[in-house]
Amino acid sequence: MKKKLIILTFLAFAIGLVSMTIPVGEPTAKEIVKKADEKYKGKTSIGEMTMTVIRPTWKRTMTMKDWSKGDDFALILVTKPAREKGTAFLKRGKEIWNWQPTIERVIKLPPSMMMQSWMGSDFTNDDLVKQSSIVKDYEHTLLGSEVIDGRNCYKIEMIPHEDAAVVWGKIITWIAKEEFFTLKSEFYDEDGYLTNTMLGKKVKMLGGKLLPSVLEIIPAEEEGNKTVIEYLWLKFDEPIEDNFFSVQNMKRVR
Repeated sequence: MKKKLIILTFLAFAIGLVSMTIPVGEPTAKEIVKKADEKYKGKTSIGEMTMTVIRPTWKRTMTMKDWSKGDDFALILVTKPAREKGTAFLKRGKEIWNWQPTIERVIKLPPSMMMQSWMGSDFTNDDLVKQSSIVKDYEHTLLGSEVIDGRNCYKIEMIPHEDAAVVWGKIITWIAKEEFFTLKSEFYDEDGYLTNTMLGKKVKMLGGKLLPSVLEIIPAEEEGNKTVIEYLWLKFDEPIEDNFFSVQNMKRVR
């Protein structure tokens, strides 16, 4: 009887140890990425930001407004400086358009242009208009945990699906465990070489959410080059009609 009691006690203790080492209700890698993605976008978002392109011998800054709705609609308008004022980019589904007011011309961007520089910066066209979806177009694997800027983060690898029209061969991202925002992402080309590193900095309240207000993108092989985006303000979940995101409205939005 005593022997049986000892065995039962040992089993209960062992089960208790296992239960302490296996997280209960731990989200999957895809759920973590989805939650972080939704936090940045909301159902809709409206905001204003500055973008500074930094080079070893010069730098330039422009100001932009942006509107988004879900995964299918986005519009970015340059408001400063004067020579780029009115330039706009529109995403509707998988179609990307660019309005150039100086020549009064609308250009439809083919998929081959998604890896090209956006407005001379270190961001690509895909980075700004998000033609691809980090939730739908990638397979997600949780690699572990790391501390970034004093915050415990999930480290997640994202490999594109074979049929996905994406520009990256792999992305590794670090997402804060408590707040579910991205603090670091590494972007690799199809041959597995690191191309860019993006960092989230200056965490503060934006539109009622705690988020990095500054995004820095640093090319891996261009020393002294980087591009810094700083959000001046953001609003989430305000009603925006689908027809706001039209080629006609892109020409006249202010």
